[in-house]
Amino acid sequence: MDSTSKTVRVGIVEDEDLLRSMLVDLASSHPGLTLVGAASGVVDAKAKFPPGSIDLVLMDVALGDGNGVALGVSMQRADPRLAVMLLSSHDVMDLVVSISTNVPRPWSYLSKRSSVTRQVLFRSIEAAAKGETILDPELAEQSAPREGTAVSQLSHAQLQVLRLVAQGFSNATAAELLGLSRRSVENHLQTIYRILGITSHDASPRVAAVLQFLQQTARK
Repeated sequence: MDSTSKTVRVGIVEDEDLLRSMLVDLASSHPGLTLVGAASGVVDAKAKFPPGSIDLVLMDVALGDGNGVALGVSMQRADPRLAVMLLSSHDVMDLVVSISTNVPRPWSYLSKRSSVTRQVLFRSIEAAAKGETILDPELAEQSAPREGTAVSQLSHAQLQVLRLVAQGFSNATAAELLGLSRRSVENHLQTIYRILGITSHDASPRVAAVLQFLQQTARK
């Protein structure tokens, strides 16, 4: 997010007219967001969103005139600060993992069903704009650790905390949802980082933890 901006500048790239209209209405209704524009495809997006014009792009994976993933890669390479949030009707969690190792900033993902839920959309945009990696809530809750992985060594409580972090919840909100103190959530996170081998050398421990959650879990 541009440090001089008071709001998150958002661009939308979606070729389905109805969903694009719904996303425009939602983004326009939040005082913390500035909707820069909405594009119907690759060509339209390149014309409307030059590098530096937006902080976050909501990007459909499959566009009528091209590939949304390729477009997102080119946009982020031109503007490494840009946050990219993929939209899809399908589970693209593995795609997020593979992309995140080859781009300047890890991506996020929401299903099209979740993206039109006001609370989920706003929370996800705000967290992603701050540099976090956000996963679709339903798929995050359905994700179970693969046997033998570091994530499988987490306790039930620690896994609950990590799932909420992956959905963009703050420590304070996670504590409220789990009926814990904020200090307990912070202690759980420190233990999670230790078990996952995340150190102070990682630029963002929260992002590193979420990426490991992605890599080491499978949907039930």
